[in-house]
Amino acid sequence: MGGTNDLMSRINERYGTLSKGQKRLAAYIMDHYEKAVFLTAAKLGETVGVSESTAVRFAMHLGYKGYSQFQQALAELVLGKLDSVQRMEDVYGKIPQSEILATVLQSDAKRIEQTLESIDAHTFDLAVETMLHARQIYVIGIRNCAPIAEFLAFYLNMMLDHVQLLHTNSSSELFEQMLHIGKEDVIVGISFPRYSMRTLKAMEFANSRKAKVITLTDSVHSPMNLYSSCNLIACSDMSSIVDSLVAPLSVVNALIMAICIKRQKKVIENLELLEQVWEEYQVYGKDEIDYIDDSVRMRYGGKEEKEDGRWEE
Repeated sequence: MGGTNDLMSRINERYGTLSKGQKRLAAYIMDHYEKAVFLTAAKLGETVGVSESTAVRFAMHLGYKGYSQFQQALAELVLGKLDSVQRMEDVYGKIPQSEILATVLQSDAKRIEQTLESIDAHTFDLAVETMLHARQIYVIGIRNCAPIAEFLAFYLNMMLDHVQLLHTNSSSELFEQMLHIGKEDVIVGISFPRYSMRTLKAMEFANSRKAKVITLTDSVHSPMNLYSSCNLIACSDMSSIVDSLVAPLSVVNALIMAICIKRQKKVIENLELLEQVWEEYQVYGKDEIDYIDDSVRMRYGGKEEKEDGRWEE
């Protein structure tokens, strides 16, 4: 039957040749394989909104002899998730508690070193220039990649206009937010194993509308590169149920810094504007600590705490 990831590999490789209904099945399985494993062909079709025969043809299109063999591949996929727990125990289970911190941080540092050695500088520069000249920047990251996408979008908003972080629980919401994407726009898709089909579909849609597509993923063989012309590769593999995303975040930091250097004046203007807004609306109030004569003076709402504990305006 092949390896644990055989099913996902088949879906990734054949995604471009799937029918509309089969793509809906692929999207559901990519996001909910742990539920799909218990469904018959009829029930899977009903859940997704296609016929039982479409579900069977989908299994055969992926190269399986029938739906039962496809279901076995699903079972192997679920077991693979459990195997990752065993791999974590094999790698980290024998390490004393006192050494776990150093071991994990050293592993993350190694991922950053590997990323630095393998990432293409020209591609990085192209990504920066593409974002700088885009009419609209869309950023998407699902599940474990959502925090990285939010981080990137937050700082891009400090430097550039027209940045949109795509929030979505379904493909329909996704396309509604991307309704006006066009050839002058760019989408940044962030996805690491297990890859998100919703992220892939967003990039497919952007590509169909002639928008530029930038990916941040873990391999040149990643399905996320299918619709991208600018592929940023960062190491994420780790023998654990928790993926290490430190290297991808470092690449995002580099993107932010490169754009910041190119847009220094804009950044300063935005920060000054934010300071005025914070001051006008007292976003942070007066909750600050002043160090004077080696003593700490607390300020709250214009009041000051004296040494005897009393408050003075």
